[in-house]
Amino acid sequence: MLTPAERRAKIGAVLRVSSGNFLEMYDFMVYGYYANYIAKTFFPSDSEFASLMLSLATFGAGYLMRPLGAILLGSYIDRKGRRTGLILTLGLMAIGTVTIAVTPGYDVLGPAAPLLVVIGRLLQGLSAGVELGGVSIYLSEIATPGNRGFYCSWQSASQQVAVMFAALIGVALTTILPPEEMVLWGWRVPLLIGCMIIPLILFLRRSLQETEEFQHRKHRPSAGEVLRVIAANWRLVGIGMMLSVMTTTTFYLITAYTPTFGRQALHLAVQDNLLVTLCVGLSNFLWLPIGGALSDRIGRRPLLLLIPALALVTAYPAMSWLVADPSFGKLLLVELWFSFFFGIYNGAMIPLLAEIMPVEVRTAGFSLAFSLATAVFGGFTPAVCTYLIETTGNRASPGLWLSLAAGISLIAAFAVRSRARAAQDANRLAAAAAMAGGD
Repeated sequence: MLTPAERRAKIGAVLRVSSGNFLEMYDFMVYGYYANYIAKTFFPSDSEFASLMLSLATFGAGYLMRPLGAILLGSYIDRKGRRTGLILTLGLMAIGTVTIAVTPGYDVLGPAAPLLVVIGRLLQGLSAGVELGGVSIYLSEIATPGNRGFYCSWQSASQQVAVMFAALIGVALTTILPPEEMVLWGWRVPLLIGCMIIPLILFLRRSLQETEEFQHRKHRPSAGEVLRVIAANWRLVGIGMMLSVMTTTTFYLITAYTPTFGRQALHLAVQDNLLVTLCVGLSNFLWLPIGGALSDRIGRRPLLLLIPALALVTAYPAMSWLVADPSFGKLLLVELWFSFFFGIYNGAMIPLLAEIMPVEVRTAGFSLAFSLATAVFGGFTPAVCTYLIETTGNRASPGLWLSLAAGISLIAAFAVRSRARAAQDANRLAAAAAMAGGD
């Protein structure tokens, strides 16, 4: 049992390390929410579809940098420490955010404007490639025995606070400002708010303490060793990627894509779409710790099998029911159902991914698996869904995309059992040896 002082210290560490995760997700959500306005500012075109697709492709381009960030920054964190690496990722994220917030539009800079926006997104993507993994590993290493799932869930929970905060700002702005003002300058306000938050989050993260498990580790792998260990465990990384497909696709479908889907495909009011996103963020926030705690009690794998199976059976029928007669209430119900999928599944998946990765490259391996899934599936979900609807004329087609993601993760859940057990046993032995060496 923790003493009151120890409990306060744990809570403080969770809040400090998760604060950067809040900023990372806030910046990504703001771009997704205002993709239509960003398209008109930086990617003008005679075709609204072409303009929006360029904006969404730029949104997705940030995710292509994630695997590189996972390897480069992940190996840095595994070598230099969790605290030092997480401060570096926050700095890169801040530079990317400021770049997008202050770059003049296409009418001022011409082709240089979208180029600068792409550079800003790539910097954000490089940072985000390891931010989630670094925070998850930090939380898993400070967790009390038997509560790793619950502790890890607060990484994703902090992201939901960002989703809600960004949605609230969006509701306020679209209520106060007319559409023409939103296009001209209103969409920049949330990004500038993110810039103002950066000093506070940097102050919080600088006060982090290094994890005891990392301090007791005698061997710190070089970048070359990290690559060799990851290459030797490529099947495990591949399974981790497949496990992550469900959570990344669901998340971006119900958060970043909702405002665009509601406006473009369902023709609902902007405020209604942002209110739905706000409710989804709250729902995610509630389900995530429940999923993490439940996985601590009954195991990770039962939840990793159940949730994708439910998504396979219900995702497309739910979307078909929604688009047959779109309304605020139906959109809210469908998205809350998908939110349940995300919260319970992610609560079990994140700690399992931390547990199965080789201990010496835990951050890099975790981050690479998750970032590959995000790069291929999650980050491009808004663009893929927009394209599917445009080319097929079927507004329920995002449900097929989610079903595909669920099927991939379900296969991985069946494959992970023996590999997970072997990896967990090896990691326990390595951790015990490291602790003994530090005593």
